[in-house]
Formats: sequence, C-alpha cells, structure tokens
Amino acid sequence: MVEVVNAKLGSGHVYLEVSERDKAGQVLAKAHAMIWANVASKILPEFERATGASIAAGIKLLVRARPTFKAQYGFSVEIDAIDSEYTLGDLQARKREIRARLQREGVFEQNKQVPPPWDFTSVLVVAPHEAAGLGDFRKESDRLEQFGICRFTYVHSRFQGEGAAREIVAALSAALDECAADDDLPDAIAIIRGGGAVNDLAWLDNYDLARFICDQPLPVLTGIGHERDSTILDEVAFAKFDTPSKVIGAIEKLIARRAREAKAASEAIMSAAARSAREMRRAIERAHGQVAADATASVARVRQKSRDAINAIGLAAVRDVHQAGRASLRLMTQVREDAAAQVATARQLVPKHMAEVQARATSGLPEARSSSRLALNTVLDRASAGARAARRQADTQFAVMGERATTTLSRVRENSEALMREITGQGPEKTLNRGFAIVRDAAGQPITSLAQAAPDQPIEIQFRDGTMAASSGKPK
Repeated sequence: MVEVVNAKLGSGHVYLEVSERDKAGQVLAKAHAMIWANVASKILPEFERATGASIAAGIKLLVRARPTFKAQYGFSVEIDAIDSEYTLGDLQARKREIRARLQREGVFEQNKQVPPPWDFTSVLVVAPHEAAGLGDFRKESDRLEQFGICRFTYVHSRFQGEGAAREIVAALSAALDECAADDDLPDAIAIIRGGGAVNDLAWLDNYDLARFICDQPLPVLTGIGHERDSTILDEVAFAKFDTPSKVIGAIEKLIARRAREAKAASEAIMSAAARSAREMRRAIERAHGQVAADATASVARVRQKSRDAINAIGLAAVRDVHQAGRASLRLMTQVREDAAAQVATARQLVPKHMAEVQARATSGLPEARSSSRLALNTVLDRASAGARAARRQADTQFAVMGERATTTLSRVRENSEALMREITGQGPEKTLNRGFAIVRDAAGQPITSLAQAAPDQPIEIQFRDGTMAASSGKPK
C-alpha cells in the first residue's frame, strides 16, 4: 500500500514517487516507482474505469510491485498490478469517517435546516479560476445580473491539491466578513466546479471544509462534478445539484416562480381594485338616484304643504277679518242703540219735567225754571257721557282688532317664509324616498286631484328609483 506523492508521464511510461505514512500522517519512507508502457496500457484503463480516478498525487494504491536496483538510478519498484477495490475503499472510508464525525457532533443536517431563500437577489459564488463549470454558470448568471435581477459575487480558490480545502474556507470567510461589514449578506452560497477524476474531487472530502458548510446560517448550494460524482460537501449542503449549470438553473427557476407569483398577485390586486371601483361606482349611482328621488319627492311635498298652508293662512285671515268686521258692526249697533235709548229716555223725561215745571210754575217760576234747567242739563250730560263711553269702547275694540289682524298677518308671513325656506331646501327626490310618488299625464304635467285624471287616461307614475306607465281607470 502506497500513497502517490508525484506522478508524470513520459513515452507511455508512468513515473511515480510514492510514500508510506503512519497513522498520524507522517512519512515513513519514499521510493521511486514506474509502470512501463506495455503494463500501463493494460492496467491503467481498467483502474480508471473501475474507480473513476486517475493516477495522481494524493491517491492511495494497493499495488503489486517488484523491487529493482540499478547502479545508475538506484533503488526503485516496478508496478505490474493495481487493486482498484482498495482505492475505492480508501476514498469511501475517508468520507465515512468525516460523515460519522459530523453526525456525532450533531451538525451533519444543520445547513439543510436553515430557512430556504424566498427569492434570490444576491449570491456568493466560489469556484476555481477560469474553470469550465464557472463559464457554464456565468452564461446565465451574467444575464440575470445584466437586467438587475440578481447580483453575483465571485471568489476563486483551488479545488484540488494539498491545502485546497483551506483555501476555499479562507476565500469564503473573507467574502462573508466583507458582506457582513456592509450589512449585505447574500441569500445563498454556491460552491461550483466542473467534472474531474474521482481523486481530483477527493480533495473536497475534507472535515474542516464540511464543518464550515454545516455551520453556515445561509443555505449552501453545491454543483460539483458530473451527475455520477458525489462529495461529502454534497451530503451536508442545503441542496446538491449535479453540475454548475443546474445550480444556476435552480436559481433562475425560483426567480421565475417568484416573478410569476408577483405578476399573478399584481393582476389579482388590479382585478380587485377594478371590481371595487365598479361596485363603488354602482353604489354612488344608486345613492345619487336615491338622493335625486328624495329631493324631488320632498320638493313636491313641501310645495303642496306650502300651497295648503298659504290657502289655510288666507282663509284664516279672511275669517279673522270677517269676524272683526262683524264684531265692529255689533259694537256700532250697540253704541247706536244705547245712544238712541238714552235720547229716548231723555225725551221721555223732558215732557214729564216740563209738566212738573208748569204745574209748579204758579208756586215758583224761578224755582221751576231752575229745576227744569237743572234736569235738562242732567239728561244732556248723561246722554253725552253715554255717547262718549260708547265711542271710547268702539275705539278700543277697533284698536284690539287692528292689533290682532297685524299679529295674524305677521305670523302668516313668518310661517310662509319658513315654508318657502323649507321648500327651497328640499327636492322632489327626498319626497319620493319617503314613499310618495308623482303622477303625471301624457304631457308630463303633474296630476294633483281626481278631477284632473280622466277615465282610462294614460298616466306616468314616478317613484324614487324609476317610472312606470299606467292607466287612470274609472273613478270610484
């Protein structure tokens, strides 16, 4: 069992430098080995076909060899057979050891459990410089970046050879620290490289690199090698893809799905907004129709109330004037009757007194004349006083009637003005909204009484939400 330290070809021959190491990895011995061309053409194709690996530095081999010594070249071994099963087992054993250690530490599935990216707007990519797989990746990633859809940050590292895993960890750590300083962490990390021999990819089966991926709080996407290739990085990463092209394809697929979802959401929002606008427009039109109908009905009702009130006020005013006139006539008649009664009484008393005066004339003309004169003055004074009292009473009644008429007319005027204000503040639509309707004849003129509606006359009835045709029928 040997480990290849160096390998080179020449004229079909394979010249090797091999070593033996202890369990700690320290070199115990080194030697030169060769596989002659006639042997190499037989055993190497079979070995590569069985293992998928090629003879290169770092690979372990179980060989059958014959030691030789030549004075010119010194000690060497000639290899004539290679056990491919041992090499495969060594590669798998290395992965089993790393896998078991990560599982014991409880971090093997850790990166698979981080929240998946909802969308991709920024991706950190590590790949070998100018690798073919990176070129396939950038054919699509550059197009996404050109249109401002997603930003890609590229760092480069060796992916094979001694120390390759440490370089990958160092490159990613430096890039992540820079992103954290700018408060602009990417949505995911992509580790990509093209295909290669199994032993080339075996450099990635490294515990420190695998543990670095497990500890990342960001999802790690791997696209390493071809479909048949698998490394321990693929097992611990958030998602494994067969090739770099499939990594960028998955990123594009999620971006396209989010774009379709955003488009569908936008269309749904626009549709809902249009539907709401239509419903609001219909509600406004209904409200406008209702207001118009209410205003029309209210104006018609107030107009009718106003006419009725004006008629009632006119009738009340005429009635009050007639009553005042009748009361004035009664008072005048009463005054005349009282005055006539006083005069009649005075006329009746005068002859009587005259007779008494004549009867007493003989006894004393002066006294009689004086008494007669006094009695006459008394009668005349009483008649004058009665006439004056009747006149004052009549004047008082006329003043009271005038004040009442003035007050009535003022009240009528105020009521009329209030009704007119109410009329101007209302419309037929409000009246219609209160359950009233307007009946019009064929010419569109309102019909306000049964007398205006001729039998079987076509009429039109206006409600708050529309009109309908009808016939007046026969009056009952």
